[in-house]
Amino acid sequence: MNIQIKAGKVKGHVVANASKSAMQRACAAALIRKGVSVISNTGNSNDDLAALSIIKGLGATVEHTGQRKIRVKGTGPQIVSQSGSVNCGESGLSIRMFTPIAALSKTPVTMLGEGSLTTRPMHFFEEVLPALGVQVQANGGVLPLTVSGPLQPENIVVDGTLSSQFLTGLLMAYAAQNPINASITVIDLKSKPYIDLTLEVLAAFGLPVPEHHQHERFHFRGEDLQDIPEVHYTVEGDWSGGAFLLVAAAIAGELTVEGLRNTSKQADKKIIDALLDAGAEVTVGEHEVQVKQDKLQAFQFDATHCPDLFPPLVALAANCNGISIIRGLRRLKHKESDRGTTLQEEFAKLGVTILLKDDEMHVYGEPGGLKVRNTRCNSHHDHRIAMAVAVAALRADFDIDIRHADAVNKSYPDFWEHLKTAGVHWEQVGNSATTAGNAT
Repeated sequence: MNIQIKAGKVKGHVVANASKSAMQRACAAALIRKGVSVISNTGNSNDDLAALSIIKGLGATVEHTGQRKIRVKGTGPQIVSQSGSVNCGESGLSIRMFTPIAALSKTPVTMLGEGSLTTRPMHFFEEVLPALGVQVQANGGVLPLTVSGPLQPENIVVDGTLSSQFLTGLLMAYAAQNPINASITVIDLKSKPYIDLTLEVLAAFGLPVPEHHQHERFHFRGEDLQDIPEVHYTVEGDWSGGAFLLVAAAIAGELTVEGLRNTSKQADKKIIDALLDAGAEVTVGEHEVQVKQDKLQAFQFDATHCPDLFPPLVALAANCNGISIIRGLRRLKHKESDRGTTLQEEFAKLGVTILLKDDEMHVYGEPGGLKVRNTRCNSHHDHRIAMAVAVAALRADFDIDIRHADAVNKSYPDFWEHLKTAGVHWEQVGNSATTAGNAT
């Protein structure tokens, strides 16, 4: 699907989509606990649907009991693959989190993926899982990958530089086998807030939560926990998707985004700091954020622990006066695209110069509006690139076409409709029949 988006203002209220980070973790927790879990405000992204398919494939029963509400009967540590394989779609979190969980099974489970996920590095499992009694049939560090357990928790040391998602999977697999007395020591952990979210979800589902000191050593004490027959969990709003809406307001109007919890553990809540540093008018409530456009100045931001903020931060920086510096560039290499170079390439079409220097991205802002050099941009099948270009286009001097705009379905299927709610004009173009994105 190709979208043509027009410059304009945003105004009004939008309800944030469900957090896929919380939703996928909730699915995993519901699988590994014995008993029933009721999950409300379930997400509808491709990654969310992949997680639901995975837990059913690993033995959980899932019943849809209402609009965005499910009832899950988990297996506990007795994971049994129904078909001998599970497909994680294009979800990096799912493959990294569910592989150690699948390794709880006594029979082999093959982990599959699609699209860019088939080229993302999986050496971690080959290096770590054999030390936990798991046989790993590797494929040169990429998918497909077959694991055969059951995984036995041991005291181990792991590298946390590539992604915290590998650690999330190990923590889930260890928690499933309580009571145990074992620890995971992590060297140079990145994206620490996502581990805080993992621990929060474990606690919400009545699963053991390891002690840790500054995210370096996670120790399970083997404590007895109270049996909870039925857990109720509500998926919170998504700061990752909400960040694009908040940036849209900062550069082109005024918007209130509801459903964003102020006390959230999500790493991308840090977008508030960048907006404030850039000079936007920001009001944060307990469950909503209001942003108003103001004169924007260049800012500096370290996105090492929240790399998914790079795309909305680039859209923001492109409309600031001066050179903004965003740190953490090395975290972007193994995303749905090589996001550093993809952002550089696509924003060049919008007249924005981006320099990549070691671990930094330097964005040369165009505060008077983007002078478009090429009206056709490409998402590179990367959901966050599509959204970043769309938001930046609100201040462009020409209409912008975005190829493969349906890439947003990976994380935020309602993105285009939410832009319409906020007053943005867009239409579907290309081979398909033209579809108006705003009736006015």
